[in-house]
Amino acid sequence: MLKWFSIVLLLVAFYGNCFSAAGKWASKTTGTEISFRATDAKAPVKDFNGKYATIVYLENLNVKKLGKNSNKKDVKWLLSQGYRVIELDYKKHAGSVSPQINNDIIAINDSIASGSFCGFKDCSTSKTYVLFEGYRILRNVSYFKDNPSVYNTPTGYLEGDSLHLDIIYPANSRKKVPLVLSFSYSNSYATFDPVKKVTTDAGRDQRVFLSYSFAGFNDSFLEGAPANGIAWAIADHPKYCEWGKGKPLNGPNDAYKSFQTNPDAAQKVKSAIRTVRAMGGKLNLSGKIGIYGFSRGSTAGSLAIGDKHVPEFENAGPNQDVSDEVQAAALGPGVFDYTQIYNVKGDGDGNLESRCPLVWGPMEKNYDLWQSMGAAGLVESQATAPVLFFYNTDDEAYYQDQISHFQTKLKSLGVPVSTLMNYGKGHAVPQTAGPLNQLYDFFKQYLHPPKVHKNGR
Repeated sequence: MLKWFSIVLLLVAFYGNCFSAAGKWASKTTGTEISFRATDAKAPVKDFNGKYATIVYLENLNVKKLGKNSNKKDVKWLLSQGYRVIELDYKKHAGSVSPQINNDIIAINDSIASGSFCGFKDCSTSKTYVLFEGYRILRNVSYFKDNPSVYNTPTGYLEGDSLHLDIIYPANSRKKVPLVLSFSYSNSYATFDPVKKVTTDAGRDQRVFLSYSFAGFNDSFLEGAPANGIAWAIADHPKYCEWGKGKPLNGPNDAYKSFQTNPDAAQKVKSAIRTVRAMGGKLNLSGKIGIYGFSRGSTAGSLAIGDKHVPEFENAGPNQDVSDEVQAAALGPGVFDYTQIYNVKGDGDGNLESRCPLVWGPMEKNYDLWQSMGAAGLVESQATAPVLFFYNTDDEAYYQDQISHFQTKLKSLGVPVSTLMNYGKGHAVPQTAGPLNQLYDFFKQYLHPPKVHKNGR
C-alpha cells in the first residue's frame, strides 16, 4: 500500500497507450482527502533527466470558471501536448478560493520537488505546472535570441539559444483577462559537451525548476493568480548563464558573478513584455500587464517600470511595434541602483562591491554607465508604473537600502508606492492569507481583472 500523502490507489487501468490511476490526496485547503485522477499522455514530453512534464489540474473549484471549454476537452488537449495530467477534484468546496487554495499549490510543488506526488516519483521538477480548470499553457514561447558574447560562458557556446517564456491563460475565455509576468529567479543557461562539441538541453528551460523557485521559496503567487481572474507568464531570466558565472570577453573570470548587465537585460525584459502583449488578441488577454519580481527576478523585472526611453534598450528583439509599458509592479528584494552599493560596508553586497568595477570601471569615473545598469536610472516622471515593494527587514540589509532609495525617488516624482513588510522571515515571498491578499488586491486595483470570487472579491 502506498503511503505518500495518505494515498490509496483505487484504480489502475490502461486506455490504449494511456496509463490512468485514481486515488485520494490530502488537501491542506479543504482539510480533507480529495479525489485525484492521473493520466499519462500517449506521447509524453520528458525533461532532460527523463522525467514527465506534468500538469496538476485543479477542477470543480469554488471560483467562477473563465474558460468556456469543458474540463474534459481541456484535459484532452493537455494530454495531446504530451503532459501527464493529474486532476484534483475539489467538488466546489467552500474553501477552494484565493488565497486558501495557495496552501495546496505550495504543498503540490513541495511534494513534486521532494520526489513524490500522488504516488508518482517521476514528475519533472522543471516542466511541471499547477493550472486552474479552464486554463491552458503555451510553453516555450521564444522572446529573444541570446548573445553568447555578453557573458562568454560556457566555452563553446557560440550560437545563441532562444530565451523562452510560458503563458498560462484561460482557454476560450468568457472575458478578457490581464496578465502578471515574472522573470524567473531560477536561471536557464547554455551547457556545452566538449567531446561532441555541441550545446545540450541540460540547462535550458529551467525557469520553473522547483527547487530554485516555487518549491524552494513556497512561492504560490503566480500559480494562484487565476483564482483572482489573472493570467500569468514566466520568462527565462535575462542573465542566460549560471548565476555565479559570466565575464566580459577577455575579462576576469566570473566577473559577472551574481549580477546582470545592460543593455542585454533591459532588451530582454522589454522584448518579453512585447511578446506577451503581441499574443494578447490570440489568447483573449486584456493588454494590461503587471510585473511580479523576487530576488534576481525583481532586479530584472524592475527594468520594466521606468518611463525613460533608451533606444538601445528598445530596439532589439521581436515585436518592436508593440508597447512594452506595464501597468503595475510588485517587487521583492532586489538591486535597483548599482550606484548605491557602497553606502554601507558589510551589508551583504560585497560581491557587487568587488566585481562591478571589473566590468564597468571605477564608479566615480563611470557614474552614468553604472546608473544605466539599474531600474532607478530609467525612472523620470510620474508616468512610471505604480509599485508595491515587499520585503522582510531581517533579510540582507542591502536589499532594504536598495528599496529605501528607490522608494524615495519614486515618491518624489509622485509615482504611487506601497509597501508590504515583515510577512515572513529572511529572503522569502509572501505565503500566508493576509500578505497574499494584499498582493492580489494591488494588481486588481491597476489591472482590473474580472471578478471570479463568488463573494465578490
